[in-house]
Amino acid sequence: MNIKFPVVSLVLLILPGIVSADWFEDFKAEATKEQLHQFLYEMPKGGDLHQHLSGSGFAEWWFDLALSAKADGYLYYTKVKLNNCREHGWQGFKTTPYHLMFQTIVQNTWQALPECERDEYLPFSELSDKQKNAWMNSIRLDKPHEGREEFFETHWQRLGDLTANPYLRGDLIQRNFQAFADEGLIYVEPQVSAFGYRMPDGTPIPPEDVAAILRERLAKPDVKATGLTYRFQQAILRFLPNAEQALEQAYRFVSENEPYVAVNMVGREDHDKGHPLRFLSTLRKLRHEYNNVRLSIHAGEVDEPNYHVRDTLLLGADRIGHGLNLITDADTMRLMRHGPYMVEINLISNLLLEYYTDYSQHPFPEYLRIGIPVALSTDDRGMWDSTMTDEFYVAVTEFNLSWAEVKQLSENSLRYAFVDESVRDEMLETFQKRISKFERNASNTGAAGFSTQSAPRRSFICRRYDICRP
Repeated sequence: MNIKFPVVSLVLLILPGIVSADWFEDFKAEATKEQLHQFLYEMPKGGDLHQHLSGSGFAEWWFDLALSAKADGYLYYTKVKLNNCREHGWQGFKTTPYHLMFQTIVQNTWQALPECERDEYLPFSELSDKQKNAWMNSIRLDKPHEGREEFFETHWQRLGDLTANPYLRGDLIQRNFQAFADEGLIYVEPQVSAFGYRMPDGTPIPPEDVAAILRERLAKPDVKATGLTYRFQQAILRFLPNAEQALEQAYRFVSENEPYVAVNMVGREDHDKGHPLRFLSTLRKLRHEYNNVRLSIHAGEVDEPNYHVRDTLLLGADRIGHGLNLITDADTMRLMRHGPYMVEINLISNLLLEYYTDYSQHPFPEYLRIGIPVALSTDDRGMWDSTMTDEFYVAVTEFNLSWAEVKQLSENSLRYAFVDESVRDEMLETFQKRISKFERNASNTGAAGFSTQSAPRRSFICRRYDICRP
Protein backbone atom coordinates (compact mmCIF):
# COMPACT_ATOMS: atom_id res chain seq x y z
CA MET A 1 0.00 0.00 0.00
CA ASN A 2 1.52 3.33 -1.06
CA ILE A 3 0.74 6.33 1.16
CA LYS A 4 1.65 9.75 -0.18
CA PHE A 5 2.38 12.42 2.45
CA PRO A 6 2.27 16.14 1.64
CA VAL A 7 5.77 17.57 1.47
CA VAL A 8 5.31 19.64 4.65
CA SER A 9 4.00 16.66 6.60
CA LEU A 10 6.91 14.51 5.37
CA VAL A 11 9.42 17.10 6.57
CA LEU A 12 7.71 17.23 9.96
CA LEU A 13 7.92 13.44 10.26
CA ILE A 14 11.59 13.41 9.38
CA LEU A 15 12.50 16.50 11.41
CA PRO A 16 10.27 16.60 14.48
CA GLY A 17 11.98 19.78 15.68
CA ILE A 18 10.49 21.74 12.80
CA VAL A 19 7.34 23.63 13.74
CA SER A 20 4.44 24.13 11.34
CA ALA A 21 4.38 27.70 10.04
CA ASP A 22 0.70 28.20 10.90
CA TRP A 23 0.69 26.59 14.34
CA PHE A 24 0.10 29.94 16.05
CA GLU A 25 -2.98 30.61 13.90
CA ASP A 26 -4.36 27.25 15.00
CA PHE A 27 -3.50 28.07 18.60
CA LYS A 28 -5.32 31.42 18.47
CA ALA A 29 -8.36 29.79 16.91
CA GLU A 30 -8.73 27.14 19.62
CA ALA A 31 -7.51 29.01 22.72
CA THR A 32 -9.81 30.69 25.19
CA LYS A 33 -8.85 34.25 26.08
CA GLU A 34 -7.57 32.96 29.43
CA GLN A 35 -5.38 30.38 27.69
CA LEU A 36 -4.01 32.96 25.26
CA HIS A 37 -3.19 35.32 28.13
CA GLN A 38 -1.45 32.51 30.02
CA PHE A 39 0.47 31.59 26.86
CA LEU A 40 1.67 35.19 26.48
CA TYR A 41 2.63 35.33 30.16
CA GLU A 42 4.79 32.21 29.90
CA MET A 43 6.23 33.27 26.52
CA PRO A 44 9.88 34.46 26.70
CA LYS A 45 10.13 38.15 25.92
CA GLY A 46 12.85 40.62 25.02
CA GLY A 47 12.96 43.91 26.87
CA ASP A 48 10.98 46.91 28.05
CA LEU A 49 12.61 50.07 26.68
CA HIS A 50 10.03 52.64 27.79
CA GLN A 51 9.00 52.66 31.42
CA HIS A 52 8.90 55.41 34.03
CA LEU A 53 9.93 53.76 37.28
CA SER A 54 7.62 55.86 39.48
CA GLY A 55 4.71 55.06 37.19
CA SER A 56 5.66 51.39 37.07
CA GLY A 57 5.03 50.76 40.76
CA PHE A 58 1.71 49.07 41.48
CA ALA A 59 -0.38 50.78 44.14
CA GLU A 60 -0.04 47.92 46.63
CA TRP A 61 3.75 48.04 46.21
CA TRP A 62 3.82 51.76 46.99
CA PHE A 63 1.72 51.24 50.09
CA ASP A 64 3.88 48.40 51.43
CA LEU A 65 7.08 50.33 50.71
CA ALA A 66 5.71 53.44 52.42
CA LEU A 67 5.18 51.43 55.59
CA SER A 68 8.55 49.68 55.46
CA ALA A 69 10.37 52.99 54.85
CA LYS A 70 10.24 53.56 58.62
CA ALA A 71 13.37 51.40 58.83
CA ASP A 72 15.24 54.13 56.94
CA GLY A 73 13.75 56.93 59.05
CA TYR A 74 10.96 57.98 56.66
CA LEU A 75 7.44 58.30 58.10
CA TYR A 76 4.67 59.15 55.65
CA TYR A 77 1.33 60.86 56.03
CA THR A 78 -1.49 61.20 53.51
CA LYS A 79 -4.37 63.67 53.32
CA VAL A 80 -7.67 61.98 54.19
CA LYS A 81 -9.96 64.97 54.77
CA LEU A 82 -10.32 68.69 54.12
CA ASN A 83 -10.74 71.14 56.98
CA ASN A 84 -10.92 74.12 54.61
CA CYS A 85 -7.87 75.57 56.31
CA ARG A 86 -7.23 77.83 53.33
CA GLU A 87 -8.93 78.67 50.08
CA HIS A 88 -5.88 78.99 47.87
CA GLY A 89 -2.22 78.06 47.83
CA TRP A 90 0.18 75.36 46.84
CA GLN A 91 2.19 72.93 48.88
CA GLY A 92 4.15 69.71 48.76
CA PHE A 93 5.33 68.05 45.57
CA LYS A 94 5.74 70.42 42.63
CA THR A 95 2.50 72.40 42.30
CA THR A 96 0.10 70.28 44.32
CA PRO A 97 -3.20 72.04 45.01
CA TYR A 98 -4.37 72.26 48.61
CA HIS A 99 -7.66 70.52 47.87
CA LEU A 100 -6.11 67.37 46.36
CA MET A 101 -6.94 64.33 48.49
CA PHE A 102 -4.45 61.54 49.26
CA GLN A 103 -1.34 63.57 48.61
CA THR A 104 1.56 62.04 50.50
CA ILE A 105 4.12 63.91 52.58
CA VAL A 106 7.00 62.91 54.83
CA GLN A 107 6.84 63.57 58.56
CA ASN A 108 9.20 66.56 58.41
CA THR A 109 6.88 68.29 55.93
CA TRP A 110 3.81 67.38 58.00
CA GLN A 111 5.32 68.86 61.17
CA ALA A 112 5.85 72.21 59.41
CA LEU A 113 2.14 72.57 58.57
CA PRO A 114 -0.29 74.66 60.65
CA GLU A 115 -2.28 72.62 63.16
CA CYS A 116 -5.45 72.83 61.07
CA GLU A 117 -3.69 71.23 58.11
CA ARG A 118 -1.85 68.63 60.17
CA ASP A 119 -5.26 67.38 61.28
CA GLU A 120 -6.13 66.62 57.64
CA TYR A 121 -3.44 63.92 57.44
CA LEU A 122 -3.01 60.46 58.91
CA PRO A 123 0.11 58.30 59.10
CA PHE A 124 0.01 55.39 56.67
CA SER A 125 0.07 52.97 59.59
CA GLU A 126 -3.22 54.39 60.94
CA LEU A 127 -5.28 54.28 57.75
CA SER A 128 -8.45 52.20 57.84
CA ASP A 129 -8.96 49.55 55.17
CA LYS A 130 -11.34 51.93 53.39
CA GLN A 131 -8.78 54.75 53.46
CA LYS A 132 -5.99 52.41 52.35
CA ASN A 133 -8.02 51.22 49.36
CA ALA A 134 -8.99 54.79 48.51
CA TRP A 135 -5.34 55.87 48.55
CA MET A 136 -4.34 53.00 46.26
CA ASN A 137 -7.22 53.72 43.89
CA SER A 138 -6.15 57.37 43.73
CA ILE A 139 -2.95 56.45 41.87
CA ARG A 140 -4.64 54.06 39.42
CA LEU A 141 -6.19 55.25 36.18
CA ASP A 142 -9.09 52.83 36.32
CA LYS A 143 -12.34 54.82 36.07
CA PRO A 144 -14.21 55.70 32.85
CA HIS A 145 -14.18 59.42 33.70
CA GLU A 146 -10.43 59.48 34.35
CA GLY A 147 -8.00 60.31 31.58
CA ARG A 148 -5.13 62.54 30.64
CA GLU A 149 -5.81 65.36 33.12
CA GLU A 150 -6.24 62.97 36.03
CA PHE A 151 -2.97 61.24 35.18
CA PHE A 152 -0.74 64.24 34.55
CA GLU A 153 -2.19 66.53 37.21
CA THR A 154 -2.91 64.25 40.20
CA HIS A 155 -1.19 60.85 40.13
CA TRP A 156 2.39 62.03 40.54
CA GLN A 157 1.36 64.73 42.98
CA ARG A 158 -0.35 62.15 45.20
CA LEU A 159 2.82 60.05 45.34
CA GLY A 160 4.52 63.23 46.50
CA ASP A 161 7.36 62.69 48.96
CA LEU A 162 7.42 58.93 48.34
CA THR A 163 9.34 59.65 45.14
CA ALA A 164 12.08 61.52 47.07
CA ASN A 165 13.27 58.48 49.05
CA PRO A 166 16.23 56.73 47.33
CA TYR A 167 16.02 53.63 49.54
CA LEU A 168 12.35 53.16 48.71
CA ARG A 169 13.22 53.72 45.04
CA GLY A 170 15.80 50.95 45.21
CA ASP A 171 13.26 48.53 46.66
CA LEU A 172 10.79 49.55 43.96
CA ILE A 173 13.40 48.67 41.32
CA GLN A 174 13.77 45.21 42.85
CA ARG A 175 10.02 44.58 42.78
CA ASN A 176 9.81 45.71 39.17
CA PHE A 177 12.75 43.56 38.16
CA GLN A 178 11.25 40.49 39.83
CA ALA A 179 7.87 41.01 38.16
CA PHE A 180 9.46 41.50 34.74
CA ALA A 181 11.63 38.42 35.21
CA ASP A 182 8.51 36.41 36.12
CA GLU A 183 7.06 37.50 32.76
CA GLY A 184 10.10 36.19 30.93
CA LEU A 185 11.90 39.43 30.08
CA ILE A 186 15.64 39.57 29.47
CA TYR A 187 16.29 43.32 29.56
CA VAL A 188 14.82 46.47 31.13
CA GLU A 189 15.75 50.10 30.61
CA PRO A 190 13.73 52.15 33.12
CA GLN A 191 13.76 55.90 33.55
CA VAL A 192 15.12 56.26 37.09
CA SER A 193 15.68 59.83 38.13
CA ALA A 194 18.62 60.53 40.43
CA PHE A 195 17.59 64.13 41.15
CA GLY A 196 15.29 65.60 43.79
CA TYR A 197 15.87 63.18 46.67
CA ARG A 198 15.89 64.17 50.33
CA MET A 199 16.76 62.71 53.69
CA PRO A 200 13.90 62.34 56.22
CA ASP A 201 14.74 65.78 57.65
CA GLY A 202 14.53 67.40 54.23
CA THR A 203 18.28 67.59 53.56
CA PRO A 204 18.90 67.24 49.78
CA ILE A 205 20.80 64.17 48.60
CA PRO A 206 23.24 64.83 45.72
CA PRO A 207 22.52 62.81 42.55
CA GLU A 208 25.89 61.05 42.76
CA ASP A 209 25.01 59.82 46.26
CA VAL A 210 21.64 58.62 45.00
CA ALA A 211 23.38 56.67 42.24
CA ALA A 212 25.65 55.06 44.83
CA ILE A 213 22.64 54.08 46.97
CA LEU A 214 20.94 52.54 43.94
CA ARG A 215 24.08 50.66 42.87
CA GLU A 216 24.36 49.22 46.38
CA ARG A 217 20.75 48.03 46.17
CA LEU A 218 21.29 46.57 42.70
CA ALA A 219 24.21 44.52 44.03
CA LYS A 220 22.01 42.63 46.50
CA PRO A 221 21.19 38.97 45.86
CA ASP A 222 17.46 39.47 45.29
CA VAL A 223 18.17 41.78 42.34
CA LYS A 224 20.89 39.59 40.89
CA ALA A 225 18.63 36.55 41.19
CA THR A 226 16.23 38.03 38.64
CA GLY A 227 18.87 37.51 35.96
CA LEU A 228 17.83 40.70 34.15
CA THR A 229 20.24 42.85 32.19
CA TYR A 230 19.48 46.52 32.80
CA ARG A 231 20.49 50.07 31.98
CA PHE A 232 18.95 53.31 33.28
CA GLN A 233 17.82 56.55 31.68
CA GLN A 234 17.78 59.97 33.35
CA ALA A 235 14.73 62.01 32.38
CA ILE A 236 14.16 65.76 32.43
CA LEU A 237 10.82 67.59 32.43
CA ARG A 238 10.80 69.28 29.05
CA PHE A 239 8.51 72.28 29.60
CA LEU A 240 10.05 73.79 32.77
CA PRO A 241 11.75 77.20 32.51
CA ASN A 242 15.12 75.67 33.48
CA ALA A 243 14.86 72.60 31.22
CA GLU A 244 18.06 73.46 29.30
CA GLN A 245 20.03 73.61 32.54
CA ALA A 246 18.46 70.31 33.64
CA LEU A 247 19.47 68.77 30.31
CA GLU A 248 23.08 69.80 30.84
CA GLN A 249 23.05 68.37 34.37
CA ALA A 250 21.51 65.14 33.12
CA TYR A 251 24.17 64.72 30.41
CA ARG A 252 26.97 65.25 32.87
CA PHE A 253 25.42 62.85 35.38
CA VAL A 254 24.73 60.06 32.85
CA SER A 255 28.22 60.34 31.42
CA GLU A 256 29.76 59.75 34.84
CA ASN A 257 27.42 57.29 36.56
CA GLU A 258 26.70 53.66 35.72
CA PRO A 259 24.27 52.06 35.02
CA TYR A 260 22.90 55.24 33.43
CA VAL A 261 23.35 55.32 29.66
CA ALA A 262 20.77 57.72 28.23
CA VAL A 263 18.80 60.92 28.67
CA ASN A 264 15.09 61.26 27.97
CA MET A 265 12.78 64.28 27.78
CA VAL A 266 9.36 63.70 29.31
CA GLY A 267 6.22 65.65 30.12
CA ARG A 268 3.11 66.69 28.29
CA GLU A 269 3.82 67.39 24.65
CA ASP A 270 0.66 69.46 24.38
CA HIS A 271 2.50 71.97 26.60
CA ASP A 272 4.07 74.21 23.94
CA LYS A 273 7.05 75.20 26.11
CA GLY A 274 8.53 71.74 25.67
CA HIS A 275 8.71 71.61 21.88
CA PRO A 276 11.74 69.66 20.53
CA LEU A 277 13.61 72.41 18.69
CA ARG A 278 13.89 74.38 21.92
CA PHE A 279 16.73 72.00 22.85
CA LEU A 280 18.61 71.80 19.55
CA SER A 281 21.35 74.30 20.37
CA THR A 282 21.84 72.86 23.87
CA LEU A 283 22.25 69.32 22.56
CA ARG A 284 24.66 70.41 19.85
CA LYS A 285 26.78 72.06 22.52
CA LEU A 286 26.65 68.95 24.71
CA ARG A 287 27.78 66.71 21.87
CA HIS A 288 30.98 68.73 21.68
CA GLU A 289 31.85 67.44 25.16
CA TYR A 290 30.19 64.05 25.74
CA ASN A 291 30.69 60.88 23.72
CA ASN A 292 28.83 58.30 25.81
CA VAL A 293 25.24 59.54 26.26
CA ARG A 294 22.35 58.15 24.23
CA LEU A 295 18.96 59.75 23.56
CA SER A 296 15.50 58.21 23.64
CA ILE A 297 12.94 60.99 23.62
CA HIS A 298 9.16 61.19 23.86
CA ALA A 299 7.76 62.56 20.61
CA GLY A 300 4.44 62.64 18.82
CA GLU A 301 2.36 61.89 21.93
CA VAL A 302 -0.22 64.50 20.99
CA ASP A 303 -3.58 64.69 19.24
CA GLU A 304 -2.63 67.27 16.63
CA PRO A 305 -0.53 66.68 13.50
CA ASN A 306 2.93 68.25 13.76
CA TYR A 307 6.58 67.56 12.98
CA HIS A 308 7.74 66.72 16.50
CA VAL A 309 8.99 63.25 15.54
CA ARG A 310 11.04 64.67 12.68
CA ASP A 311 12.40 67.42 14.93
CA THR A 312 13.22 64.90 17.68
CA LEU A 313 15.29 62.86 15.23
CA LEU A 314 17.13 66.08 14.44
CA LEU A 315 17.91 66.38 18.16
CA GLY A 316 19.83 63.10 17.86
CA ALA A 317 17.34 60.60 19.30
CA ASP A 318 17.83 56.95 18.34
CA ARG A 319 14.44 55.92 19.68
CA ILE A 320 11.08 57.69 19.70
CA GLY A 321 8.72 57.28 22.63
CA HIS A 322 5.08 56.82 21.50
CA GLY A 323 5.34 58.36 18.00
CA LEU A 324 1.56 58.49 17.67
CA ASN A 325 1.31 61.36 15.21
CA LEU A 326 4.18 60.12 13.07
CA ILE A 327 1.36 58.69 10.98
CA THR A 328 0.54 62.27 9.89
CA ASP A 329 4.09 62.99 8.64
CA ALA A 330 4.54 60.99 5.42
CA ASP A 331 8.09 62.18 4.70
CA THR A 332 9.38 61.15 8.12
CA MET A 333 7.56 57.82 7.91
CA ARG A 334 9.40 57.04 4.68
CA LEU A 335 12.72 57.94 6.29
CA MET A 336 12.08 55.65 9.27
CA ARG A 337 11.23 52.52 7.30
CA HIS A 338 13.68 49.67 8.04
CA GLY A 339 15.56 51.69 10.68
CA PRO A 340 17.89 52.83 12.08
CA TYR A 341 15.37 54.49 14.42
CA MET A 342 12.76 52.70 16.51
CA VAL A 343 9.35 53.66 17.92
CA GLU A 344 8.52 52.55 21.46
CA ILE A 345 4.84 51.54 21.36
CA ASN A 346 2.65 51.89 24.47
CA LEU A 347 -0.77 50.53 23.54
CA ILE A 348 -2.46 50.60 26.95
CA SER A 349 -1.10 54.02 27.84
CA ASN A 350 -2.32 55.52 24.57
CA LEU A 351 -5.86 54.25 25.13
CA LEU A 352 -6.17 55.25 28.79
CA LEU A 353 -4.75 58.73 28.15
CA GLU A 354 -7.38 59.12 25.42
CA TYR A 355 -5.13 59.65 22.44
CA TYR A 356 -7.37 57.02 20.87
CA THR A 357 -10.86 55.91 21.80
CA ASP A 358 -10.48 52.58 20.04
CA TYR A 359 -7.56 50.46 18.90
CA SER A 360 -8.86 50.48 15.33
CA GLN A 361 -7.48 54.05 15.19
CA HIS A 362 -3.97 53.19 16.44
CA PRO A 363 -1.07 53.45 13.93
CA PHE A 364 0.90 50.56 15.45
CA PRO A 365 0.03 47.96 12.77
CA GLU A 366 0.83 50.44 10.00
CA TYR A 367 4.29 51.07 11.45
CA LEU A 368 4.89 47.36 12.04
CA ARG A 369 3.81 46.21 8.59
CA ILE A 370 5.54 48.84 6.47
CA GLY A 371 8.85 48.17 8.19
CA ILE A 372 9.21 50.96 10.79
CA PRO A 373 10.97 49.22 13.73
CA VAL A 374 8.66 49.04 16.75
CA ALA A 375 8.64 47.32 20.13
CA LEU A 376 6.03 47.08 22.86
CA SER A 377 6.61 48.74 26.21
CA THR A 378 4.65 49.42 29.40
CA ASP A 379 5.16 53.16 30.05
CA ASP A 380 3.44 53.64 33.47
CA ARG A 381 2.06 50.17 34.00
CA GLY A 382 1.55 50.61 37.75
CA MET A 383 -0.88 53.42 37.11
CA TRP A 384 -2.59 51.50 34.31
CA ASP A 385 -2.59 48.37 36.51
CA SER A 386 -1.30 46.31 33.60
CA THR A 387 1.67 44.16 32.61
CA MET A 388 3.91 43.49 29.61
CA THR A 389 1.83 40.36 29.05
CA ASP A 390 -1.22 42.61 28.76
CA GLU A 391 0.54 44.74 26.13
CA PHE A 392 1.18 41.61 24.05
CA TYR A 393 -2.41 40.45 24.57
CA VAL A 394 -3.72 43.77 23.23
CA ALA A 395 -1.37 43.59 20.25
CA VAL A 396 -2.18 39.97 19.37
CA THR A 397 -5.96 40.23 19.74
CA GLU A 398 -6.55 43.74 18.37
CA PHE A 399 -4.16 43.47 15.39
CA ASN A 400 -4.10 39.73 14.60
CA LEU A 401 -0.32 39.42 14.97
CA SER A 402 1.45 36.50 13.36
CA TRP A 403 3.97 34.47 15.35
CA ALA A 404 6.78 36.03 13.31
CA GLU A 405 5.53 39.50 14.28
CA VAL A 406 5.28 38.54 17.97
CA LYS A 407 8.90 37.43 17.95
CA GLN A 408 9.99 40.46 15.94
CA LEU A 409 8.69 42.79 18.66
CA SER A 410 10.88 41.15 21.28
CA GLU A 411 13.88 41.01 18.96
CA ASN A 412 13.54 44.73 18.25
CA SER A 413 13.41 45.52 21.97
CA LEU A 414 16.83 43.87 22.33
CA ARG A 415 18.34 45.02 19.04
CA TYR A 416 17.66 48.69 19.86
CA ALA A 417 18.66 48.51 23.53
CA PHE A 418 21.32 50.97 24.67
CA VAL A 419 23.97 48.34 25.35
CA ASP A 420 27.32 47.37 23.86
CA GLU A 421 27.21 45.22 20.76
CA SER A 422 28.54 42.16 22.58
CA VAL A 423 25.82 42.42 25.24
CA ARG A 424 23.18 42.89 22.54
CA ASP A 425 24.35 39.79 20.66
CA GLU A 426 24.34 37.74 23.86
CA MET A 427 20.79 38.83 24.74
CA LEU A 428 19.53 38.06 21.24
CA GLU A 429 21.12 34.62 21.37
CA THR A 430 19.53 33.95 24.76
CA PHE A 431 16.15 35.04 23.46
CA GLN A 432 16.41 32.82 20.38
CA LYS A 433 17.19 29.77 22.50
CA ARG A 434 14.35 30.47 24.90
CA ILE A 435 11.73 31.29 22.28
CA SER A 436 12.64 28.29 20.10
CA LYS A 437 12.20 25.92 23.04
CA PHE A 438 8.92 27.59 24.02
CA GLU A 439 7.68 27.45 20.44
CA ARG A 440 8.31 23.72 20.16
CA ASN A 441 6.57 22.98 23.44
CA ALA A 442 3.59 25.25 22.74
CA SER A 443 3.04 23.88 19.25
CA ASN A 444 3.00 20.36 20.66
CA THR A 445 0.65 20.97 23.60
CA GLY A 446 -1.67 23.47 21.94
CA ALA A 447 -4.03 25.60 24.00
CA ALA A 448 -4.63 22.78 26.49
CA GLY A 449 -1.07 23.22 27.74
CA PHE A 450 -1.94 26.67 29.08
CA SER A 451 -5.04 25.89 31.10
CA THR A 452 -3.32 26.38 34.45
CA GLN A 453 -3.84 30.05 35.23
CA SER A 454 -0.82 31.55 37.01
CA ALA A 455 -0.58 34.84 35.10
CA PRO A 456 -1.26 37.98 37.18
CA ARG A 457 -4.67 39.46 36.36
CA ARG A 458 -4.38 43.20 36.72
CA SER A 459 -7.42 45.44 36.57
CA PHE A 460 -6.89 46.68 33.00
CA ILE A 461 -7.07 43.22 31.47
CA CYS A 462 -10.06 42.41 33.66
CA ARG A 463 -12.00 45.57 32.84
CA ARG A 464 -11.41 45.60 29.12
CA TYR A 465 -11.21 41.93 28.19
CA ASP A 466 -12.99 40.28 31.13
CA ILE A 467 -9.97 38.15 31.96
CA CYS A 468 -10.43 38.21 35.72
CA ARG A 469 -9.76 36.14 38.76
CA PRO A 470 -12.65 35.27 41.11
